[in-house]
Amino acid sequence: MNIVVGVTGGIAAYKSVHLVRLLTKGGHDVTVVPTDDALRFVGLPTWEAISRHPVTTSVHDDVAKVRHVALGQAADLVIVAPATANSIAKMTAGLADDLLGTTLLATEAPVLIAPAMHAEMWRHPATQANIATLRERGVHIVGPADGELAGGDSGPGRMSEPEEIADAAGALLAPGDLAGLRVVVSAGGTREPIDPVRFLGNRSSGRQGAALAAEAAARGAEVTLVAANVSADVRGVTRHPSVRVVRVGTAAELSDAMKDAAASADIVVMAAAVADYRPVAVSDRKLTKEAGGVPTIELVENEDIVAALAVAKRPGQIVVGFAAETPENEAEMLERARRKQERKGVDFLVVNAVGWEHGFESAENAVHILGEGGVVAGVASGSKRAVAAAVWNAVRG
Repeated sequence: MNIVVGVTGGIAAYKSVHLVRLLTKGGHDVTVVPTDDALRFVGLPTWEAISRHPVTTSVHDDVAKVRHVALGQAADLVIVAPATANSIAKMTAGLADDLLGTTLLATEAPVLIAPAMHAEMWRHPATQANIATLRERGVHIVGPADGELAGGDSGPGRMSEPEEIADAAGALLAPGDLAGLRVVVSAGGTREPIDPVRFLGNRSSGRQGAALAAEAAARGAEVTLVAANVSADVRGVTRHPSVRVVRVGTAAELSDAMKDAAASADIVVMAAAVADYRPVAVSDRKLTKEAGGVPTIELVENEDIVAALAVAKRPGQIVVGFAAETPENEAEMLERARRKQERKGVDFLVVNAVGWEHGFESAENAVHILGEGGVVAGVASGSKRAVAAAVWNAVRG
């Protein structure tokens, strides 16, 4: 998709460098249109290097191609981040005294803005009236967040994080190919208690499952997200009116919730990391050294939830499994994945290599998606939202 990222003159402009990187890594063609003031915070060479396109602020450059309107006409989405109080006022008034202004007036694409300013400026009646007017015109607004601002102040006005803006952009660009479908996705890692203090678990943050749920909702699905233990920063991704969250803790609880939700689902995605084993007995009191000796914990195998879901699936229902592997190379990873796909009976298997520094607890992922007969139906890398989009593309064929 062709995305124009407008950058205005606020200190949060440095965060937009990461936003442009996320969008380009997601496969989009990104053109940056800064204002002159924005270049006081981040220089032109940085924008050109990160976007891989020439950058200018002037309507007088590249006149032969009518650049001052061509950018807006060709855009599939225009983002303004940060959107300062001044730039919001100019948008509301329809001023076009620079390249960003003419681009905004010339486009018929969706427009997404991420406000950033001091709290007093955000709360000012003029700014609030301008925001209300832009909303009425169909402009999409993400944020601002409540937090620390420039100069040590704190309050509403902090620009949303680049990942949140990129997710909002993805939602606006997403096809509606899941409209009318019911989807259930699991996320996070289960925890099997040993005593009131300790548990057996894993390093899953739940980011990939949450991204799958958010992407499905953006594409029109009615989503149930069965969330085991997920990181606090993941929960905001699932704030969508079409996403219902069911919280669980153990593998047994996850199994019950998934089977219940799968009964009426068209597509079931098992992205959660399930503990393979659980203690046979759980102590009611903390195990302590005072008892003497080293305690022995006897384990029993947990149910293979995704295999059970595949066995019980209805005609036409699709079941997607996930596999995290620690292979020596790609060939070994695919060989393991194909055996696992056949053993579990899933329609699709998404496999990724994990290690100490990648896979789990990371904002990015790299996967192979196996379809019918173990054939590679897709390969994706980048943000977990980009990977989620690739998974849904493969599922929808």
